[in-house]
Amino acid sequence: MSQQANPRGTFLKIADSIKRQIEDNPDMAELPSLAEVMRDHKVSRGVALRAFGVLRQEGVAEPVPGERWRVVRAGARADRRPLDQRMAEIITTEGLVVGEAFPSASALAERFGVSRPTATKALEKLEAAGVLAGGGQGKVRTVRAVPAREGRS
Repeated sequence: MSQQANPRGTFLKIADSIKRQIEDNPDMAELPSLAEVMRDHKVSRGVALRAFGVLRQEGVAEPVPGERWRVVRAGARADRRPLDQRMAEIITTEGLVVGEAFPSASALAERFGVSRPTATKALEKLEAAGVLAGGGQGKVRTVRAVPAREGRS
């Protein structure tokens, strides 16, 4: 019989390894990518996903749509609103008025730390909601309507 490593519990060891990385680096905001975990630990995608699931269950990390998994630190506040809502807030915080140019998908992708296609999808949601006008390749998006401020408690 060959001597193979028992895969049972491997995902727990990987989760422990990632938790140590988080503890050792207080500035760490994102988990390594799935590909990096697979490569570094020489495991399958499924094992890496199970390790991420353990981190999520323990409240150490959470998935972020369109981005890498985010580290959750006790006492730290993170803006968990959808990207399109955070982008719409730019209109009020920067005092943009109807007809004024809105930042490009590339500029927003860099500002929010997401990919350009993810930023484009959020912009398309704002266009569908009637907040922005224009868009499309080479066209400047403009503010169509100032979003109503939601009451905050």
